[in-house]
Amino acid sequence: MTEKDRLNSAAFLGEPSPERFEAVIHSISEGVFTVDREWRITCFNRAAEKITGIPRSEALGRRCYEVFKSNICRDACAIQYTIETGRPVVNLTVYLTNRQGAQIPISVSTALFRDRQGRLIGGVESFRDLRHVEELRKEIEKTYTFEDIISKNNKIKQILDILPTIALNESNVLITGESGTGKEVFARALHNLSRRSKRRFVAINCGGFPETLIESELFGYEAGAFTGAVKAKPGRFALAEGGTLFLDEVGDLPSLLQIKLLRVLQEKTYEPLGGVRSVKADVRIVTATNRDLELMVAKKTFRQDLYYRINVIKLEIPPLRERMEDVPLLVNHFIGRFSALHDKDINGISPDALTILMSHDYPGNVRELENIIEHGCVLCPGNLIRVRHLPESLRPRTENMGTASSLAEVEKQFIISVLTKNKWNRLATSKELKIHKTTLFRKMKKLDIRPPEQVGSSNRAK
Repeated sequence: MTEKDRLNSAAFLGEPSPERFEAVIHSISEGVFTVDREWRITCFNRAAEKITGIPRSEALGRRCYEVFKSNICRDACAIQYTIETGRPVVNLTVYLTNRQGAQIPISVSTALFRDRQGRLIGGVESFRDLRHVEELRKEIEKTYTFEDIISKNNKIKQILDILPTIALNESNVLITGESGTGKEVFARALHNLSRRSKRRFVAINCGGFPETLIESELFGYEAGAFTGAVKAKPGRFALAEGGTLFLDEVGDLPSLLQIKLLRVLQEKTYEPLGGVRSVKADVRIVTATNRDLELMVAKKTFRQDLYYRINVIKLEIPPLRERMEDVPLLVNHFIGRFSALHDKDINGISPDALTILMSHDYPGNVRELENIIEHGCVLCPGNLIRVRHLPESLRPRTENMGTASSLAEVEKQFIISVLTKNKWNRLATSKELKIHKTTLFRKMKKLDIRPPEQVGSSNRAK
């Protein structure tokens, strides 16, 4: 019998053949890999490639802990546990670090791998990508962690360096920055890093309520406090008891409420509307504003004593136009999030589209970029967001910009944006880009980047 006849016979009889095994394993939507007794990977399916970002050719033959960088690989390996005890692991949630350095939540299951004679030859592990579930959970709960703050900007890095220390302190924090810079994300990260993380994080937009309602929203009310108050209702301070209260747009608080907030900060007590007894407030206060509170203090529209109370520690979040180096990182992050939320398989953005995003000034900051990428993900039918998938308001820019033929054009636009930000000071630009000034000079020459005055003089010469 020829080898072909033997394989056909095996297929007919239902016996497993290597070809059938490979076909089945690659058709599974979950990541699957097998290891031998020395932990070397002997099989690595397409889903495993997609989730980890590691090609099968690189994974095969390597020890599993060299390929997978999960939070249990070294100290509590699931597949090792199964091989040593014979007990399978079922749906264990762990975090895997992919090739791009992003942490991916996965659900792991393991089993023993035996040959036809029943001899143990290794283990098999399957893992399911939980990013879709995680993003849905975050959308519902609006919980963000330290790792959700994505940036390589020096100012943001400085904030991230001190964020854990600030989080463990009970001092009041004021977060300033333009609308859409992500102030609430930083506030939630502070809460999640603090000792209060097991209790609630409660947010309220102080400018989102009429002046007549904001007091009852903050402090609650007793039954009979006003017409229609049939039963008592707890305010945001009561809901945040033991946790963190985030007062967004604190600069919009009316004068009367500024006085009452000051009392809470000083005495740690408050009175619900219609109440006759003071209530203790065990709450950490984090405030945020897009307004110039110092100017408001000078104009006497914001109390100076309250300003000093809330401004014990100040975090200034720079606008996106001042950290354009973060745009590609944020684009990839949002593509991953919205691909999961909308159940799509989008894995990137075209150079032309990225060039447009790198040239935009983002008056709406990170929130605007987030909306742009969600728009692109919704309209994109394939796996790459292109210019035609961007909002229409951005697309006309291409008429004046020309077509970006390569990633070199993206790099050129990015360097120009950083040079412009630093008023064409090459030393300052090279420091921000973290490259030597001679490297910047070579790049400028290669990409034909010239200061505005040189461009003007060359045009006059013509």
